Amino acid sequence: MAKTEKQTAPFQFKQFAVQQDRCAMKVGTDGIMLGAWAKVDAATQALDIGTGTGVIALMLAQRAPEATIHAIDIDDVACEQAGENFASSPWEKRLSVIQEAIQDYARTTRTTYDLIVSNPPFFSGGTFGMKEERAIARQTVRMPHGDLLIAVRQLLAKNGRFCLVLPYLEGLRFQERAEEYHLFCTKVTEVRPKPDAAVNRLLMQFEQEDRPTETDQLAIRATEAEDSYTPAYRALLQDFLLKF
Repeated sequence: MAKTEKQTAPFQFKQFAVQQDRCAMKVGTDGIMLGAWAKVDAATQALDIGTGTGVIALMLAQRAPEATIHAIDIDDVACEQAGENFASSPWEKRLSVIQEAIQDYARTTRTTYDLIVSNPPFFSGGTFGMKEERAIARQTVRMPHGDLLIAVRQLLAKNGRFCLVLPYLEGLRFQERAEEYHLFCTKVTEVRPKPDAAVNRLLMQFEQEDRPTETDQLAIRATEAEDSYTPAYRALLQDFLLKF
């Protein structure tokens, strides 16, 4: 009898669970940080671009009780699983899934958003490995960053915010390119694995107003020890992760 691949267990948060066995990209640190970090003040319409399992949209729903959240993804399996995760959450009525390329959606919808979030693909080259689905999900083939910026510029309300997470170098390039679309980085958190390590992720907020960038730092672990999370990281995720 052929061996069957073990299903990926659901990721259990304090107020909801995320089934992820059919999605190429699983729940990860980048998405969880973004979902907790993005400023939700006064947001009534939010959009999660490339939603995958729907985890970021669910986190926004928990944090912004007045917001309606749309979650868009081109992948039919991801949309199906995100929809199931939304249906089993306490915020089903405020969450909806859109299966469409963001490029097409931006051209056709009349909806604008106070808050747009994305944990986008970031590799622009390389070859697909054995896990081709995962490789595709991490490539910019389906959603080049230029297309993402065009879509955000079309969909973002005048005083809205666009928040995303990228690796350090890709994030710096993205900031430069965003200015070509009149989107300006107004806040950035430089993320380090631990205090003495190099910055490896950037949490970034973009707005249409060009003003000085607020910058701060976040270290995930205090030491190499498995559970030695810093107070700042615990504070960021204390409403979500069971271990905090």
